[in-house]
Amino acid sequence: MAGLYFHIPYCRSKCAYCDFFSLADAALPLADYVTLLHDQLALTPAQWSAPAPLASVFFGGGTPSLLEPKAVAGLLAAAERRFGFAPGVEISLEANPGTVTPASLADYRAAGVNRLSLGLQSLNDFSLAFLGRGHSAAQGRQACAWARRAGFDNLSCDLIFGLPGETEASLDAEVTGLLELAPEHLSCYGLSVEAGTPLATRLQRGEFLPADEGRFAAGYRQLDAALTAAGLVHYEVSNFARPGRECRHNLGYWQRRSVVGVGAGAHSFIADGWGRRLAVAPDLAGYAAALRSGQDPATELEQFDRRGAMAETLYLGLRTAAGVDDAAFQDAFGSDVASAFPAALRRCGQRLSRRQGRWVFDLDGWLLYDHLISAFL
Repeated sequence: MAGLYFHIPYCRSKCAYCDFFSLADAALPLADYVTLLHDQLALTPAQWSAPAPLASVFFGGGTPSLLEPKAVAGLLAAAERRFGFAPGVEISLEANPGTVTPASLADYRAAGVNRLSLGLQSLNDFSLAFLGRGHSAAQGRQACAWARRAGFDNLSCDLIFGLPGETEASLDAEVTGLLELAPEHLSCYGLSVEAGTPLATRLQRGEFLPADEGRFAAGYRQLDAALTAAGLVHYEVSNFARPGRECRHNLGYWQRRSVVGVGAGAHSFIADGWGRRLAVAPDLAGYAAALRSGQDPATELEQFDRRGAMAETLYLGLRTAAGVDDAAFQDAFGSDVASAFPAALRRCGQRLSRRQGRWVFDLDGWLLYDHLISAFL
């Protein structure tokens, strides 16, 4: 089954760590951008989601919770007309706690959104200020309570760990606070200082020292131990969920299922042949110009060959606890993993093993994922 992704690159302000395509001062009004999303949907080949209707829709950003709920409802109606929805379709919307109200959350739920992803990032006001977030810890907790009252029974929360000065005790306090909110899903990302961000500038000025590798690794293991002890499943490098509450949309990416991307900066993967990847340039003016002239703004980035598809199947599949099924890999590519990538397996050593017919990383393998997975590319 396929997924659909809407990119909403609008923000009230840019967070200090963010290097995603998002704008706090976009010249194009958000309402006009929504019209362009409809235009792109109309130009998108319906067969891209074939042979099945959409299993998931995801509004990401940016700050999708700046959208009016009626705009979300309109986009969902257009998507259903274009592609069809599978029974029980998962419809996710990312929200900033500082941009929601009880009324807006109730209206999003009524519009069809059934999974809310709240960008808490921390429940500590000092950490939120360091990250440049536009909300307080109290607002984060309040947004969770409002979401429950609005009828959301599938709630995801984000946490950023590995901040300067983090200790075992401070991370434990974050975990305790998050578990008190009882989300069905948690995404836990290690802080990465990306070039060109305000955080990178502050680091260059010597305003803070990044967490050392030892503390970062200890924090990752601490999260795994605490969250799995609380009954969540560590089902992907950075993601934990109650059983059955894994993010269906993201699983589609990791399993190389078709995902249609709509919006400036959005990417698509079309699972025909060995697969192909397309992208829309992260440029609002260019996006608007293309659509107003009747042109599809998406251009092809990559057409995979057999070897590239094999490598990406491992690159994505090994992110998950399910790993890569060796028999399915051989059926798809005519070779098992060990025969296709002997040198890469030697490099990974005991951190990557074959268990019950599946290749999976252990926790330390996930911790070193970027380093180890490069052997397959």
